[in-house]
Amino acid sequence: MQDKILRKFFLGFIQIHILHHAKQDPIYGAWMLQELHEHGYEISPGTLYPILRRMESGGLLDKEEITVDGKVRKYYRITALGEEIYPEARKKHMSCLRK
Repeated sequence: MQDKILRKFFLGFIQIHILHHAKQDPIYGAWMLQELHEHGYEISPGTLYPILRRMESGGLLDKEEITVDGKVRKYYRITALGEEIYPEARKKHMSCLRK
């Protein structure tokens, strides 16, 4: 039971982190995995890529496919909805950390 609850929190934190970076510059999965690892998140591609797809289908991210060195790379950018939601999500996250 606790594992499921902690996983939901963990995934929420990751989504906030994704929005933060997608707001600054377009991101792609391999880069995001590395960034998350640098912040102590142990996440696999099998967890990250479905999150990115759900965030795209939920209207928080837009995807653009670009060929880089002969391989198609999917870049994600924050959408207007993501821009609207991000500050409130970040504020709630940060206020919880301060308590």
